[in-house]
Amino acid sequence: MPPAGGPLTGLHPVHQHLPRRPTWLCRICAATWPCASARMLLRVQYEADRVGLSVYLASQLFEATADLLTLNPDAVPDPRELFDRFVVWTARPPE
Repeated sequence: MPPAGGPLTGLHPVHQHLPRRPTWLCRICAATWPCASARMLLRVQYEADRVGLSVYLASQLFEATADLLTLNPDAVPDPRELFDRFVVWTARPPE
């Protein structure tokens, strides 16, 4: 089970590839979050609970959509791109 405060908060700071809100870019590498490192770390933390990983990232998708719409109401995020970014990869085996 992930630690309280989010699944990556208990890791050493170098491994905390967390989102910077409201832009949803990674705090460490500035890639769109979840970045490749965050995906790998989340897979490790949720190794035995792929459904839990999907549920967690679906909630993050919901929050990101709200933040991105508030940040720039004239640029509606593409729902398919956001779904692929946050959720679809959780069903795939690690690359």
